[in-house]
Amino acid sequence: MPANHTRALFVAATLSLSLIAMNGRADQVQFTVAGTDKNLNVDLRAASVLLTTNKSKNITALDLFADARAEYGRLIGALYARGYYGPVIHVLVDGKEAANIAPLNSPARINQIVVTVDPGPVFAFSRAQVAPLAPKTNMPLEFAPGKVAESGVIKQAVQNGIDGWRARGYAKAHVSAQDLKADHNTNTLGAMVQIAPGPQLRFGQLAINGAVRMREKTVRRVAGLPTGKVFDPMEEARVAERLRRTGVFSSVTLTEDDKVTPPNFLGITADLVENKTRRYTFGAEIASTEGILLSGSWLHRNLLGGGERLEVTGSIANIGAQDSGVDYKLGVTLDRPATPGPDTTLNLGVSVEHRDDTDFQADIFTSTVGFTHYFSEQLTATAAIGYDFANGSDDAGSFTYRDVTLPIGVTWDRRDSKTDATRNFYIDAEAKPFYGFGQTDSGIRLAFDARAYKSIGANKGVVLAARFQGGAVLGASILGTPREDLFYSGGGGTVRGQPYQSLGATVDDNGTPINIGGNTFLGASFEARVKVSEKISVVGFTDFGLIGVDGISSSNSDWQAGAGVGVRYATGVGPVRLDIGVPIHGNPGGGVQIYVGLGQAF
Repeated sequence: MPANHTRALFVAATLSLSLIAMNGRADQVQFTVAGTDKNLNVDLRAASVLLTTNKSKNITALDLFADARAEYGRLIGALYARGYYGPVIHVLVDGKEAANIAPLNSPARINQIVVTVDPGPVFAFSRAQVAPLAPKTNMPLEFAPGKVAESGVIKQAVQNGIDGWRARGYAKAHVSAQDLKADHNTNTLGAMVQIAPGPQLRFGQLAINGAVRMREKTVRRVAGLPTGKVFDPMEEARVAERLRRTGVFSSVTLTEDDKVTPPNFLGITADLVENKTRRYTFGAEIASTEGILLSGSWLHRNLLGGGERLEVTGSIANIGAQDSGVDYKLGVTLDRPATPGPDTTLNLGVSVEHRDDTDFQADIFTSTVGFTHYFSEQLTATAAIGYDFANGSDDAGSFTYRDVTLPIGVTWDRRDSKTDATRNFYIDAEAKPFYGFGQTDSGIRLAFDARAYKSIGANKGVVLAARFQGGAVLGASILGTPREDLFYSGGGGTVRGQPYQSLGATVDDNGTPINIGGNTFLGASFEARVKVSEKISVVGFTDFGLIGVDGISSSNSDWQAGAGVGVRYATGVGPVRLDIGVPIHGNPGGGVQIYVGLGQAF
C-alpha cells in the first residue's frame, strides 16, 4: 500500500477515535425511583447531576463518567433531606456499577446509564436534642421525637441554637460535638448536637478595605458600629445596611475576625466596592387623555467625600393632553447620611414647577429642610420644615399662596418588590400642618396610601392586589388652601377609565360656582394579576374615587368608578404595563382610556 494511503488511513482512524471520545453523550439515561411518592421522585430528578448533564449538547464520555460517580452523593443528600437513611442506589454504566470502575479506567464511550433508587423506609426522630440552648431560643416544631427525621430540620435546629447564643453576644458559638445514629431495625434516627457558646464578646474596631473616594472617618461615622457594646448580629446587619443605603458602594461585606482581641473584643472588617459616582435615568409614560410624561435625573454619589448624594430631577408632563396644558418641574435635592446619627439622613430640597391643570394654572416654588430616620429597612419616618409659594389663577381669578409647612410622615414597606409586588403590604401616611400668609389659610393636610398583596393558586400564579387612598384638609377653607394641596380623582394614579383629574368639586365664590379640587378624598383600587407565561401576565382591575367638600357625606360630594383589563410583560427592571380602562360610573365623556408605563399601577 502506498505510504500516503497508509498515512491517510492512520489519520482517519485517529480522528474517529477522538470523535468517539468527545461525543460521549449517552443514548439514554434511565432513571427509576421505587415507590409511589411523586414528590420524592421530583426531588431526586432535580438533584440528579446525570439528568442535568445529559441535556447538554457538548459532553464527553469522561464528563458522563465523572457525573455518574458523583450521582451517589447527590441522590443521598436529597434522600436524607426527606428522611430516607437506608436507600439502595445503583448507577450502572453500560452494566457496570460506576463506583466500582477505577477513575483511570474511565470508558472511552458510554452507550447507556441506568440509575435505580430504592429509598427504603422513612426514618423518624428517636431523639432530637441541641444543647445547651440560650434562653428564648425557638426550635423547629419538626425537630422532635416521632417527627420525620429530615436532615434539613436538623441543620435548621443547629443553626437556631447557634443564632440564639449569637443574639446574646456569644459571637463564636459553634458545634463542639455531634452524635447522629440511624437505627435500621426501628427506622429511627437519634440526633444529639452539643454547642459551645464561648465567651460573650463586645464589638471591637472596624477595619475598612476598599474606601477610595469616601473618607475612612466618614465610613465609620456612617457605619455607626457601636464599639465596646455587647455583640449583636442585628446591629452588625444594620451596619452593613447603613453603608449600602448611601448608594456609594455597590458591594458591602462584613467579616468577623477569627480571633478575639483581649479581653473580649471582636473586630469587624468591612470590604467595600465603590459605585460609579454618577448615574443617569430616563422614564416615560403615556395615557390617552393625560398625554406623555417624560422624566429624567442626574445623580452624583459622594459629592464631597462624606457620602453626600446630589440629585437633579426634571419632568415634562401632559404633553398632548386633551384637557390641560403642559407641566414642567425641576428639582434639586442634597442628602447627607449619618446626620446627626447613623440612622438619620439630612435632606435639603428645592423645586420650581409650572402647573397647567384643568382647573388652575400656577408657578410654584418649594423648599424644604428635613430629616429621614430609618428604624429598619422597612420602616422610615420623615420630618421637615418647608416654604411654599404659588402664583396663578383659576375660575375665581388670580391667587398668590404663601405658607410654611411642617410635614411629618411615616412609610412602612414590607413588599417583596417595589415594582412588581406579590405579597405583604405598603403603608405611607403624612400629616402636613401649614401656616398661611396673606390670602392663604392655616390648617393641616392629612393623606394616606395603603396597599396589600397576596399570591394564591398552586404555583402562586395569581396575585390579588388592593389599594386604599384617602386625604383631607382640615382647618382651612377650600379657597384658602393652596391648589396643589387639594384632591382630584381620575387618571392612572386614582381611577383608570376616567379622564385625568376629571372629578373635583364645585363651590361658590360670592355666588359664582367654580370648579376646583376637593378637600376630602377617598379612593380604592382592586386588581387580579394572572400569570399566563414566564414573561406575560393579564390583569383585571376596578377603581373607585370620591371627592368631597367639608366631608365625604356633604351635598357637594361625588364619586366615579372605572374598570378594565391590562397586560404586563416582565423585564429586568420591572413589568411593562398596558392598561385599557372604561368608565362605569360618573361622567363617561372621556371614553376608553389607555395607560402605558413601567412597573405595576400600584
